[in-house]
Amino acid sequence: MAFLLAPASVRAEVSEPAPRPDEQFDFMNLITHHGLHDIKDETWNAYGQFTYITSFHPQFSAAYTNLGNPPGVGNSLVPNSEQSWTGTFTLFLGARLWPGAQAFYVPEIIAEHAFSNLHGLGGAIQNFELQKQGSSEPLFYRSRAYIQQTIDFGGARVVQDSNPMQLGTAVDARRVVLRAGNFSVIDFFDKNTFSGDLRQQFFNMAFLTYAAYDFVADARGYSVGGMAEVYYDDWAFRIGRFAPPQVPNGLALTLELGKFYGDQIEIEHDHRIFGRAGAVRVLAFHNREKMGRFRDAIAAFQADPTMNNAANCGSSRVNYGSQNANAPDLCFVRWPNDKVGIGVNIEQRITDDIGVFFRGMYADGQTEVYAFTSTDRSISLGASAHGSAWRRPSDVAGIGAGLGWISQAHADYLRMGGIDGFIGDGTIRQAMESVVDAFYSVNVANAVWLSVDYQHITNPAFNADRGPVDVFGARVHAEF
Repeated sequence: MAFLLAPASVRAEVSEPAPRPDEQFDFMNLITHHGLHDIKDETWNAYGQFTYITSFHPQFSAAYTNLGNPPGVGNSLVPNSEQSWTGTFTLFLGARLWPGAQAFYVPEIIAEHAFSNLHGLGGAIQNFELQKQGSSEPLFYRSRAYIQQTIDFGGARVVQDSNPMQLGTAVDARRVVLRAGNFSVIDFFDKNTFSGDLRQQFFNMAFLTYAAYDFVADARGYSVGGMAEVYYDDWAFRIGRFAPPQVPNGLALTLELGKFYGDQIEIEHDHRIFGRAGAVRVLAFHNREKMGRFRDAIAAFQADPTMNNAANCGSSRVNYGSQNANAPDLCFVRWPNDKVGIGVNIEQRITDDIGVFFRGMYADGQTEVYAFTSTDRSISLGASAHGSAWRRPSDVAGIGAGLGWISQAHADYLRMGGIDGFIGDGTIRQAMESVVDAFYSVNVANAVWLSVDYQHITNPAFNADRGPVDVFGARVHAEF
């Protein structure tokens, strides 16, 4: 629910009737019906959310853990039972600047505790809220601060409802939207109605976006850059350039956008099949970053294993803490390299309450993970439904499967004992990593949901010698 107040000139024009006595009372009804705010033509709005997620995995089988490293060092998921949690609080503030222009500012607080320091899972990370370099102490930061300009050029009028990072207004079906500032690439690229808003849907990160989409971002998932969207009736086209972190999986961004960058381009077509809405999106990305190639790390180690091994990275090079003197490491071979990938994203409504989705992406898999997950190729698919059929229309249930693979070069590097940002058990028996995620979300109050979740993860970190892992989760989510 938004807390909103329109200026007097707008209030004087509102002539909506007062709410009926039998209508549920809420603050939005009060301010809308009594002329304090025109929700269809907003000058500003404010929303917020709170989400707490807890996860537990019992003990699982593993033939080995962190081979070649001292106890407690390495990137394996610990086979003993563990608990993980995250808590986030977010405010979404928006304001109209001039005709067609809007500004948004989104501060956030997060606290977290990850399984095994966020190591040992590829694309099937059990809680999408987890951030690199997170802390159990609450951290305050600015997640987004950006401006957007909409330029209408005809077609039918399209109503945009009041939402976080969207003012209630009407725009042309044919329009250009320009954005610049600080936000997440996946705020506007690779959207999906049934797999994307994970604070009310799936828990696992495999359903946030393509697991193989190494979109540029800081350690919290945000970047700085600019993008343009063109809407033409049922078609949309997006293009953007964003800043990568200065070092792999780091927090500080580099703003040398002519030298290091993440480019993405996406085309979307909305359609109807038997009267039911759906969409198809095709996205391609190209990253230019100072990152290591797996084959180069292997070659450097083979050329001089006594010097170019993981234990010799030293403090002057970025590495992930491995002390394995018999393994290669990416720290010796980081220089400007390219990573590319292409994916397709499909959603289709089956009934008013049920929708299905599919995502698949192929990335080249020659370079290390720089900002997202260790996956090189990924597929996710599933379905979600609202509970109208059992008289719980605000409840949500869903089931999905996420599948991930790594390239041969990536597997060869891990087999020799190398590690990347998140995975590396000391060796590997290469296999597809997969997760099945099933959840049910109960609407317990006007804007409060309680959810339970079960995940079954096979071959964690793409390694058939470890797992499977069962994860049990619960979530509290509130909006205001």
